[in-house]
Amino acid sequence: MDPFRDFNRSAGPTLGVEWEIALVDPLSRDLVPFAADVIDQVEKRWPGTHLEKEFLKNTIELVTPVCQNTGEAMAYLAETKDKIQQVTDDMGLQLWAGGGHPFADFRTQPVGDKPTYKEIINRTQYWGQQMLLWGTHVHVGIRHENRVWPIINAIMTKYPHLLAISASSPAWEGLDTGYASNRTMLYQQLPTAGMPYQFGAWDEWVDFMRDQTISGVTSHTGSMHFDVRPAAKWGTIEVRISDAATNLRELAGVVALTHCLVVLFDDMLDHNQPLPTLQPWHVAENKWRGARYGLEAEIITSRATDERLVTDDLHDLVDQLQPIAERLGCVDELNIVNEIIEGGAAYQRQRSVFESTGDWRGAVDQAVEELRSGHP
Repeated sequence: MDPFRDFNRSAGPTLGVEWEIALVDPLSRDLVPFAADVIDQVEKRWPGTHLEKEFLKNTIELVTPVCQNTGEAMAYLAETKDKIQQVTDDMGLQLWAGGGHPFADFRTQPVGDKPTYKEIINRTQYWGQQMLLWGTHVHVGIRHENRVWPIINAIMTKYPHLLAISASSPAWEGLDTGYASNRTMLYQQLPTAGMPYQFGAWDEWVDFMRDQTISGVTSHTGSMHFDVRPAAKWGTIEVRISDAATNLRELAGVVALTHCLVVLFDDMLDHNQPLPTLQPWHVAENKWRGARYGLEAEIITSRATDERLVTDDLHDLVDQLQPIAERLGCVDELNIVNEIIEGGAAYQRQRSVFESTGDWRGAVDQAVEELRSGHP
């Protein structure tokens, strides 16, 4: 397989989810670098459990197999999370998830041992050292590489929608940043991260990646870390917009919305319908508004610069996607999006705890409990 050109086409819109969670000390509520030990213990008790070590030694990545819908993916993640929880309970550790830890000092958190991780730090210095960030990555199978970039460009028009319902990183080093997703703003500082270019065809992406290899960019970092990117090896589009969910129920809503959106745009290609696009400057502005205001964002919805509350647009989007959700078997999970809108997102819950107590440790405790219970 030519890593530059070949796309391992998927037979249908299969689903895969990667969910990053972390370990905290129950007394200090700070992050602790024992992920490798936890993963080893899980493997001993349940051989074959798919867990990945990540950029930081405090982080465990849960990875589903190829699934058909959100329910199947969530069942796998719930079972895997419970295995990890049994180990961490025995070790006197707690599991925590979110887009960013509210007060941890990035200077005290060791990076994983992979050579690419160390090279990223060596190359990017201060900005790379700050990557104390966690995300949700959703893979959706695509039948042909010619569909990849039209769908990615369309997904980017829904950037603030996917971010608003998942935003869970309002604080940084003990400060309320005023943002719903500080993770979004920090992560784009890496030279390989941020918004993808609006490529018009697969060959343009191939040429781009070849340039990145010749110039040494990907040899330093392993890959491009765009907010949405092709995963040619797996035959998927990987949507990396969302903060890591603090609980499985809200994760299900994010995954279902992502899956349905990709399938919507794939269907539109089947029917020769034009896919939505926005000017790059509108996409950039929407990304910033989603990160800054979350569910309170007023977003740009058209090339003519029409604007609308993201919550109103989300309600209509959930209605529009109902037939696709029925086809995929994820109606209940898609409707969780409306539940998040009505009940509030994780960043709002964290900020509320801090405002009432003046202490971000309470927000960590809240996220720990959400992860254990599986819901807000």
